[in-house]
Amino acid sequence: MTGSAGTVSLRLQEHHCSLDAIRIIHYLLGNENKSHLLEITFRTRKLEKDFNSDARLRRSHGDRMAEKIMMRMAVLKAAQSLSLVPTAPPERRHQPGRDLDGQFAVDLVHPKRLVFRPGVDPAPTKADEGIDTAQVTAIEILRVTDYH
Repeated sequence: MTGSAGTVSLRLQEHHCSLDAIRIIHYLLGNENKSHLLEITFRTRKLEKDFNSDARLRRSHGDRMAEKIMMRMAVLKAAQSLSLVPTAPPERRHQPGRDLDGQFAVDLVHPKRLVFRPGVDPAPTKADEGIDTAQVTAIEILRVTDYH
C-alpha cells in the first residue's frame, strides 16, 4: 500500500513479532485498546521490502541488527504517539541534532540508529517551537545509519 509523498505503509509480517509480544508492548505503553496506533511509512520501497522480510532484513543488516530493528519496530508500531516511545534505553528515542534537525532516532546495535521523522510536514510544534511528540501520530522511516 502506497502512502503520501512516495512513502509506503507499514505491513509487518506476523513472524517479525508475535501477537503476544505486541499485546505486551501495548500494555506496557498503556495502549491496551490498540486504537489510534502510530502510522508508519517508509522513505523508499526498498526499505519497506527489507523491513517486511525477515530474510532480506537479516541479509542486509545481519542477524543481531535485524533482531534489534524488529524489536524497535514493534515498539514504534505499538505506540499511540511518538511521546510514548521510551527515551530511556534500550530504545532511547532522541533527536540527533546537527544535520538531522527535525528527525528522531532510536538505538540499535551501537553505533547504528534507526532514523525517522514525523510523518506530517510541518511537524506539530510546542510553544517553544520544539516538536510536540504527543501530537506526532505518524512517522516515516528514513534509514539505518551511524550518524556519529
